[in-house]
Amino acid sequence: MIVLDTHVLLWWLSNPENLSSKAAEIIEKSMKDRAIYVSSISAWEIAMLSSRGRLELTIDVDDWIAAAESLPFVYFVPVNNRIAIKSVHLPDFAHPDPADRIIIATALSLRATLVTKDRRILDYPHVTASW
Repeated sequence: MIVLDTHVLLWWLSNPENLSSKAAEIIEKSMKDRAIYVSSISAWEIAMLSSRGRLELTIDVDDWIAAAESLPFVYFVPVNNRIAIKSVHLPDFAHPDPADRIIIATALSLRATLVTKDRRILDYPHVTASW
C-alpha cells in the first residue's frame, strides 16, 4: 500500500519520465495490488496550482481529477478529523506546509509508504517514505 505525494501523482499520470526507477517500480506493483492512495488535499493542491497558472494540464482540472479518480487502483482518501489533527501533531516536523503535513498524516494513518521526491519528507524518521 502506498500514498502518492502530489507531485508524484502528477508525474505518474502526466510525465512518468520524471519518476525515479524505484518510484515507478513501487507504483507498478501497487497498481497490480490495487493499493494506490492519494490524499484529497492533492486534488486541492492541483486545483490551486492550476488556478494560479503554476501548473498547466492538457485538460480541465476537474476532468483531470475525475480521470485520476476513475482509475480502478487509485483511491482518494478524504481529509477526516483524525488525519487533520494528526497533521498538526507530527513529532519533530517543523515544515509548515499544510498539504505536506496532511499527506504525511494520511500515510501514517494508513500505515502506508509515502512515495515522494521531497527530501524533507524522505528524511523525516516518523514516516516510511521512498523515492
